[in-house]
Amino acid sequence: MQQLKHFWKDEEGATAIEYGLIAGLVSIVIIGGLLVLSPQLKAIFDNIGSAVTSANTKSQ
Repeated sequence: MQQLKHFWKDEEGATAIEYGLIAGLVSIVIIGGLLVLSPQLKAIFDNIGSAVTSANTKSQ
């Protein structure tokens, strides 16, 4: 019973677990944001690519 009480009160490794949970949550937020913004980002990069291609063909 004493070992169970000691195990229950032991907080060793709790900080690492908390950091892991925070990192996981941040990852989920970043991935969610990218999924929401991906159509707009694709349009922006398509416009940039078209402008670069157009500028390249005009300079030749």
